Amino acid sequence: MEKFVIGMLIGAVGGAVAVTNSYRMRTIIKKGQDEVLTKVNDAMDEKIEEMKRESKSKAAAK
Repeated sequence: MEKFVIGMLIGAVGGAVAVTNSYRMRTIIKKGQDEVLTKVNDAMDEKIEEMKRESKSKAAAK
């Protein structure tokens, strides 16, 4: 019975540590994804603005 209780306590503590680490990893991954999405959106906005400027300059040249 004692071994069972000790095993259960160790399992509970190990599970809590695994969940905590898992939560941290999910948070870190989510933060990284958000940063990448922000950079991609910014790059796309810049590319769109550049394309607009080029089409305006081509239209003005005609």
